[in-house]
Amino acid sequence: MSEIMISLKNICKTYTSMGDEVQALRSVSFDIFKGESVSVMGHSGSGKSTLLSIIGALNPPTSGIIEIDGIDLYKLSAEKRADFRREYLGFVFQQFQLIPYLTAIENVMLPLTTTKRSNKEKREMAAEVLKKVGLEQKMNRLPNQLSGGEQERVAIARAIVNEPPLILADEPTGSLDTKTGDEIMELFQKLNEDGLTVLMVTHNPENVRYLKRTIMMKDGMLFQDNEGLVTPVATKKV
Repeated sequence: MSEIMISLKNICKTYTSMGDEVQALRSVSFDIFKGESVSVMGHSGSGKSTLLSIIGALNPPTSGIIEIDGIDLYKLSAEKRADFRREYLGFVFQQFQLIPYLTAIENVMLPLTTTKRSNKEKREMAAEVLKKVGLEQKMNRLPNQLSGGEQERVAIARAIVNEPPLILADEPTGSLDTKTGDEIMELFQKLNEDGLTVLMVTHNPENVRYLKRTIMMKDGMLFQDNEGLVTPVATKKV
């Protein structure tokens, strides 16, 4: 039987905006298994980015339980949760979030800063993942010397340099042209084939063909999981 990587149980998130209560997530429940690649889709305001931030240990839910690899994230102290993010999670953002005055390899080395590895070992690890994403010839270039697709590859290399078991990606092809976006999705597909679990928020239906499973969000509720309509509470992958 497959092991569960992510388990969400009745996740709710409520904000207060202009004095009004906004329900960003409403009793969202599902499991994602180790080795899966999953897209989360939905219109703006559907709750998909809020969901990703909760899974990423960045934004506690108002209620409900989120476990990653059996660990209840929000029972951890803030310090332990930060340690967990560094060890378990790799983040890839739409706008790359690269440090402009650092080279590609220096950007990729950043998650290794707090480790006890030598600088030589950190550089070797960063060089290896840059080779994996096809940038071994450009590792000493600054971000502004790279194309958008190349900057995204640097961001992916930075996300995987710590060898986390789970990659969280928020609209990773949102600012790329179709051809470059397809190349990035092929890279995510390869990472998944290599054993990483991938969870991606995307608005682009073309990206779905590169992932094994699709979850649809609407008005803070999960209403479709691959096929067939389901209720928010009843949604489970078995």
